[in-house]
Amino acid sequence: MDRRNENSHPTRHVVMVFYPDAHILDVVGPVEILTGAGLFTDQGPAPYRITLVAGQRGPTTTTCGLTLQADKGFAEARRDNEEIDTLVVAGGHGTPAALADHKLRDYVNWAASRARRVVSICTGAMILAALGLLDGRRATTHWWWCPILAREYPGVKLEPDALYVRDGNVWTSAGVTSGMDLCLALLEEDLGHDIAVQVARYNVMFMMRPGGQSQFSAQLLAQQAQADGAIGDILDFILKNVRANLTVTALAARACMSERSFARKFKAATQLTPAQYVEAARLQSARLALEQSDEHVDTIAGDAGFSNPERMRRAFQRHLGVSPRDYRERFQRSQVARPLKPADTGVSPTDTG
Repeated sequence: MDRRNENSHPTRHVVMVFYPDAHILDVVGPVEILTGAGLFTDQGPAPYRITLVAGQRGPTTTTCGLTLQADKGFAEARRDNEEIDTLVVAGGHGTPAALADHKLRDYVNWAASRARRVVSICTGAMILAALGLLDGRRATTHWWWCPILAREYPGVKLEPDALYVRDGNVWTSAGVTSGMDLCLALLEEDLGHDIAVQVARYNVMFMMRPGGQSQFSAQLLAQQAQADGAIGDILDFILKNVRANLTVTALAARACMSERSFARKFKAATQLTPAQYVEAARLQSARLALEQSDEHVDTIAGDAGFSNPERMRRAFQRHLGVSPRDYRERFQRSQVARPLKPADTGVSPTDTG
């Protein structure tokens, strides 16, 4: 029996650090997940107590223009010297300015030395890396910032394709909603699997996405590379024709380039080899089919352009850490679209607002 779900759990103090032009969802998404656990822990104490900390107490404007109220400023939080269970550092467009803020850096460094675990959301990983807290550790961040983190902080063992990564007591996540996935994993560690799943369902989220779930999108990369007309056209062709002959020879001929020139320009535009992108596109096609249809896995493998089901299985294990069948069990929409019932949540329909 998992006894972490009983009423004897402690209230954990979570400190959320943010700053001007932080992404509002990097703050409120994790807060909603953690505080939402209180709906499913019977009559015991609230499992988490959240303190929002910024440069000073009071309103701080986020990226979208809305303001959040900081409970404390950095100096006040240090003076109060409260015990910290989990330190969370948000990300957002204001990260470059935050990196230059010595008061913020000093506070995060001080708080991290006291916390049981340290967490970053999105580009908050850049702040942890700048302080040396990720040196020699596995970590991730938003895909757009991964090349920057890799260049500026080579001591970090970057995993650019992961939704979130845990290395010891340090957790890092990719962009925005992946911070909520990470917090579900924190809930599972603290309160058990059942509570985490109930919180996921309550928030109408995919059920407990693993950290190895890829943040990479072949579609997004195709849009990003549209500046190079020829390569952009090839990326679009690959996405729409995953079953076609997509060897370098065939693609180079379609682009009217030599194979060597095509491979060089493709890598410059996408940071991937043609073969890597083709596999990503086929993987994306297979994922959608597994989520949205009841077709047999072997049929989906062929439709997605894989030469055989075993090749697709290896691609899923390599990129996502699960088999195609396990992926379908986790993410097939018919399984996660069930409406919540009052009996599932312990609250009446009118209690949810």
